[in-house]
Amino acid sequence: MTSSATESWQLRWFDWSTLDLDTLHRLLQLRSRVFVVEQDCVFLDIDGRDPACEHLCAFGPKDELIGTLRLVPPGDTQPLPALGRVVVALEWRGRSLARALMRSGIRHCAARYPGSAIHLSAQEHLQPFYASLGFERCSERYLDDGIWHVDMRRN
Repeated sequence: MTSSATESWQLRWFDWSTLDLDTLHRLLQLRSRVFVVEQDCVFLDIDGRDPACEHLCAFGPKDELIGTLRLVPPGDTQPLPALGRVVVALEWRGRSLARALMRSGIRHCAARYPGSAIHLSAQEHLQPFYASLGFERCSERYLDDGIWHVDMRRN
């Protein structure tokens, strides 16, 4: 587990062996609240990949889980490492937390997989956000669980 902090939140990395049950529960609850309930998208969030991933969690001042993303290792679903399941609790949006999560994810990827490009599957309307972090679109749009997505890559 590694960590960094700002005034409002603390970022901590976990691999599967260091992810305690309480944090795992809160992580899955946040992802379900946003991806399934808020976005009205019925899909299998618990897809079997989490045990192979590293998870970045953002904790607020009261130790509440307010954001997360996962780093999928290369070879799991494709040849490049990938960042995904980027989520920020509704009440924490607009405070640059998603940008902080992504920057930490990019740094962690670069340290873990030096010289490798990074892949992500972005909801199409978030393409400008990911482009501002150096990602470039590399696919046509496609429907994933009823939401338009595009593949993006950062070299």
